[in-house]
Amino acid sequence: MQTIKFFTLGCKVNQYETQVIREKFIRSGFKELSDSQPADIYIINTCTVTQTADSKSRYFIHHAHRQNPQAKIIVTGCYTELDSDEIARIPGIAHIVKNKEKYSIPELLNGYNELNRHNAQNGIGISNFSGHTRAFLKIQDGCNNSCAYCKVPLVRGASCSRQLDEIISEAGNLVKNGFKEIVLTGICLGSYGRDLKPKLNLVSVIAALEKIEGLLRIRLSSIEAGDISDALINKMAKSKKLCRHLHIPMQSGDDEILNKMQRSYTREYYSALINKIKKHIPQIALTTDVLVGFPEEDEENFQNTLNLIQEILPLKVHIFPYSPRKDTPAFNLQDKVSPTIIKQRIFQLKAIAKECALIYRKQFLNQDMEVLLEDNSRENPCLWCGFTSNYIKVVVESSQNLKNKPIPLKLKKISRDSLWAEFC
Repeated sequence: MQTIKFFTLGCKVNQYETQVIREKFIRSGFKELSDSQPADIYIINTCTVTQTADSKSRYFIHHAHRQNPQAKIIVTGCYTELDSDEIARIPGIAHIVKNKEKYSIPELLNGYNELNRHNAQNGIGISNFSGHTRAFLKIQDGCNNSCAYCKVPLVRGASCSRQLDEIISEAGNLVKNGFKEIVLTGICLGSYGRDLKPKLNLVSVIAALEKIEGLLRIRLSSIEAGDISDALINKMAKSKKLCRHLHIPMQSGDDEILNKMQRSYTREYYSALINKIKKHIPQIALTTDVLVGFPEEDEENFQNTLNLIQEILPLKVHIFPYSPRKDTPAFNLQDKVSPTIIKQRIFQLKAIAKECALIYRKQFLNQDMEVLLEDNSRENPCLWCGFTSNYIKVVVESSQNLKNKPIPLKLKKISRDSLWAEFC
């Protein structure tokens, strides 16, 4: 039996796409290895959103070659789209496969045999999600935005939506296989359905998924501020299954920098949107992204970002230092922020983000909330971790097997990034 390993970098879409490839190989009789044993085949699904992502992708290629110099190493994902010549110089690579062809990797290696014909006839969906209690479900690919710093539209192309019946069928299979929470994901999730005939939208998907018996939670991954409609806010306010959590990238809280980033909103628009969401959905969790050190960002620009973070009180802030990406409009901007200043600003932002998270979590102390428990601690098997609908991490002690079970708990104590709970 041939063996295989997968290394996935980057976003939830990449993780979903790796799962599609994984299932095709498993159906064809391969054994996946997850330990330190060398494998016959390595699939490295790369990311290129930052220079660090490029570097990590190269690291995993070298790591695979060192682990088994005779292995077939297949490199796919976003890093291959514009940098295949650079990748090809790394020793040991058997194939470089672009994003649009990545699902054909099993056929590329095995030839088009009966097992692969079976794979093709059964589509590209997933029925499981290896190592996860929550399943990611990709409903859209590509992006029509043109943010000045972002390479993603160059490597993913224009927005393209999946058919609704495919999505519902795949979600149904995941629920049949025990998944109680599904995370809808895409490169630009909120643009779903605009390219379809007739046009659909994200609310259409949610409404259809709500009808699936056994599906307890529907969670949205990142969604742009301009894609959050009144209809989506109303659906979240009324739905019994749609999680009260939105990840809305901010990137900057300063109008001058937002304009240079070619973002499609102002600080005032973003702030007003958050206030409207909070008014209709009290206690909703908001998480966001902030890009620090964009060219020409000065102290006043950065202070405006800090102020907006303190205003919206997010549960979590994903912080990224600016990374110059070739072929993007920002690449040629001259007034770069020094790495030392970027580090200082990130340190400041982390401290404020931590304070905001603490303020948000405190309001739930002594409340009873349902927690979908995901896994126990390796160090202490009696400590179980899970999340509320609004994405608060919760820890509870129990000797029972609580994996993938929704349990009502009383939130009692704050500890670092989580709340400790007791049984109601």
